[in-house]
Amino acid sequence: MTNEQIDKFLTGKNLEKPVQISFKTRKGITGMFLKLPDYGELRSKNFWRIVSEGHIDDYKKSKDPNLARIFNGSEMTKLSS
Repeated sequence: MTNEQIDKFLTGKNLEKPVQISFKTRKGITGMFLKLPDYGELRSKNFWRIVSEGHIDDYKKSKDPNLARIFNGSEMTKLSS
């Protein structure tokens, strides 16, 4: 997916809410996209900071960005709420 497609999906209701993410070469995950200070720079390169479902509660409590991983948007095939 392109960064424009992902950004359009995230606009409004889906940012910082869990979404199902499918990938080309790996198993899909449920995760939450984060909008941190480096969001614009990562977005421009089609990279996305995502907290996986197992760490969402911990992230909401601590706001620790180290719980997230960075994923390449070009490897994503589908996003769904």
